Amino acid sequence: MGGVISAVEPYSLARRVGLRAGDELLAINEQPVRDVIDVQFYSAEEHLALRVRRDGREFTLEIERQYAEPLGLEFAQPTFDGLRRCNNRCEFCFVNQMPPGLRPSLYVKDDDYRHSFLFGNYVTLTNLDEGDWTRIGEQRLSPLYVSVHATDLDLRRRILRHSAAPDVMAQLRRIADAGVEVHTQIVALPGLNDGPHLERSIADLAALYPAVRSVSVVPVGLTKYHRGGCRVYTAAEMRIVLKQVTGWQARLRERLGVRFVYLADEWYLRLGEEVPPVEAYDGLDLTENGVGLVRRFLESVDRAPGSRTVSHGSQTLVTGVLFAPILRSVVGSATDVFPVVNRFFGPTVTVAGLLTGRDVVEQLATRRLSGVVLLPAAMFGGPEGQTLDEMWPRQIGEALGLEVRVGGKTG
Repeated sequence: MGGVISAVEPYSLARRVGLRAGDELLAINEQPVRDVIDVQFYSAEEHLALRVRRDGREFTLEIERQYAEPLGLEFAQPTFDGLRRCNNRCEFCFVNQMPPGLRPSLYVKDDDYRHSFLFGNYVTLTNLDEGDWTRIGEQRLSPLYVSVHATDLDLRRRILRHSAAPDVMAQLRRIADAGVEVHTQIVALPGLNDGPHLERSIADLAALYPAVRSVSVVPVGLTKYHRGGCRVYTAAEMRIVLKQVTGWQARLRERLGVRFVYLADEWYLRLGEEVPPVEAYDGLDLTENGVGLVRRFLESVDRAPGSRTVSHGSQTLVTGVLFAPILRSVVGSATDVFPVVNRFFGPTVTVAGLLTGRDVVEQLATRRLSGVVLLPAAMFGGPEGQTLDEMWPRQIGEALGLEVRVGGKTG
């Protein structure tokens, strides 16, 4: 199976040799391509023989390319042989906390190391075979992003609910030996993998620095549909974890030159603490995991002249409950900040990225608003820019009878 070409860039090498959207790229220099990583890896040669299928007929195109000249192809999917599914049964898995009736893609439990390399998705490494390990080393798929949760093997198996899960420390050492770097995360569960277990996990992972570049500590998130024994952190428990990790940061900075372990913004926001300064993140970009995202937003505001004030017109800025105090501190009293309570997933879900169009419409409809409503871009991560409940910004605006615009990703 090859990759279906969705677009060919104008004036590109692929366009010049006659490739078209709908063609299927099967192999490059007799090497079957399984994904866009293979395409990038095998197309690095100056002479290329592309095996292509078009309308059921296979043929080969010979290409001479200049060094580093891209093919200019886009593919319908990044992986051509499907998506590697998760074989764990974590109690806190967000997919298992979804209500029925949403779009099918939201129920896919992916755990594909290729998506980790391509998009920064965190994976558990519990479904790799020997061919995968060989490929990671040969193609130098670096960095990878790994969900560790605990370095103690028995505890990790209990968290993953996977009795045969391999030893993640042995896997990380193997990755390090291959010259591949790793960012790791620990989803902290109160009374389970925090306390002394968190101490051990941080120490074990720090011993693999610099191959292991970072540890992000993220508090568990639960929706109202969760069934099981997990619970969210209390404020007092969060403060203990914050103090514990802050102590590790000081010690590791002295030893390694970097803090190495980083807390997700939620720890600070829920406790009303100021987020760390930009230098506290050691130049790393872990914002996709909710680490340092607020600081990046504040830095961008400081760099933009006049961005802390609204010069004219009426605006309502919609956000999640968690980010609302930060946004209010930036815009001041001239602009209305409206935190939407997440009734769809439950009030413990406070981030803007999980707001639904229905919640926004129902709660804003109770207010007498005028002017422009600015919605967070994080709401519209679905296909073609839809919310989780499949609403477009235009539909939200029509339901409210107001002009709606989409703002930044933070919030």
